[in-house]
Amino acid sequence: MKLLRFFGVGVLFGIVLTKAEAISWYRIYEMFMFQSFHMYGIIGVAITVGVLGIRFIKKKEIKDVEGQPIAIPNKDISLVRYLVGGFMFGLGWALVGACPGPIFILLGTGIPAIAVVLFGALLGTFVYGLLKEKLPH
Repeated sequence: MKLLRFFGVGVLFGIVLTKAEAISWYRIYEMFMFQSFHMYGIIGVAITVGVLGIRFIKKKEIKDVEGQPIAIPNKDISLVRYLVGGFMFGLGWALVGACPGPIFILLGTGIPAIAVVLFGALLGTFVYGLLKEKLPH
């Protein structure tokens, strides 16, 4: 029953991203060509909601569904790490026209070619898992 709730939230999230056109290759192209504010607005709202949500969780000491306190540790910020990771993520996003979340949404909307992208994302994750210990963190 618990998994059904998560599935429902995922379906709702997919509908919202579809209706907001966040899964549209054209909207992503516009963003990377700096021709439209649409995607930057969506990303800005997501960052704002995330920051406010984390502040609220920390301030009110919210507990998870099992009654355990939610612990969100502060991260050590390494500029090089985030620049390299952001560059790789953005390059992949620009090349395929989809970031990881919308890959599943596009597959669910009946676009079979996105299965190649999903395979590549899973392969990249697998290779990262193999090389994780040798990479700088």
